[in-house]
Amino acid sequence: MARKPTKPEKIRLTEVAKLAGVSPITASRFFRTPEALSAGKRVRVESAARELGYVPNLAARALASQRTEVIGVLIPSLTNNVFSDVLRGIYDALDGSRYSIQLANTRYSILLEERLLRLFLAQKPAGLIVTGINQTADSRKIMEAVDCPIVQIMEIGPSPVDMMIGFSHFDASKAAISHLLEQGYRRIGFLGARMDPRVQRRLDGYQAAMTEAGLFDQRLIVTTAVPTSVTLGGTLFADLLSKAPEIEAVFCVNDDLALGAMFECKRRHMPVPDQMAIIGFNDLEFVSSSVPPLSSVRTNRYEMGRNAGTMVIEALEGRRPAQPVVDLGFSVIARQSSVRKP
Repeated sequence: MARKPTKPEKIRLTEVAKLAGVSPITASRFFRTPEALSAGKRVRVESAARELGYVPNLAARALASQRTEVIGVLIPSLTNNVFSDVLRGIYDALDGSRYSIQLANTRYSILLEERLLRLFLAQKPAGLIVTGINQTADSRKIMEAVDCPIVQIMEIGPSPVDMMIGFSHFDASKAAISHLLEQGYRRIGFLGARMDPRVQRRLDGYQAAMTEAGLFDQRLIVTTAVPTSVTLGGTLFADLLSKAPEIEAVFCVNDDLALGAMFECKRRHMPVPDQMAIIGFNDLEFVSSSVPPLSSVRTNRYEMGRNAGTMVIEALEGRRPAQPVVDLGFSVIARQSSVRKP
């Protein structure tokens, strides 16, 4: 009868150390702090572990240290390019460290986020990176009670749980409307989708800017709870035109909607910006390549992710930032789609 193969979890660290020609302490250090070993020893231990099929027992390590070497990251979408840039920054920050990432998709649900937080904290993470500042009351209590660094990302607010990095969506939206007003546009519409808390703050910024200019008109606002898409942008823009055909410009809460609005303008033979000015939000890569190039509000997403990862690691090493709230700001990138011809 054939012998049942040894499962990976049955392999002992001492066997890895023996095959690699190092002490068990050195082999253990490789799985805890690989950067502390020379390049040659790292290669030998890694090769031995791979050959033997050794898998470190994270649960046992967590029991011994009261903390795993995993940083939990909760984001609302795995397909949105905005969060792809943020994740790239987080992964780059942790590259070469002993920490790994456990990723969770909250799907824009604060209740699902609460359940995921409970699951993460039961696993004793080294740190947490959480999107936004609109957690449930219970989620906030959970985060305040946990003994690990936490960074809230994507926006800033007055009461961080621990640390926070982002920008003001309200101010960024106001700045976009100010740009359009400076160009001489007065009938400025608003297109919004999904209407999560950050998008709602962009709507608040739009309303504040238009009210201050004495130009606010509820008819110029079209929103939906439907998830955003380029196609939806065209549909919402068509709805806006049916409500307020006299509009001169439109602010879209993201670049997908802005591109959809531009396509609808082309279908209707409305030249941009001569007959309709358009500005988006996030300044994704494609907007500078559209025809005409789209104006947008640039948000520092990669830097946000990278800085958040660095803040967690530095806090774990006892080097907490002097200022727990970091405002990365934003920039209005004015391109042809919103700039009046001289």
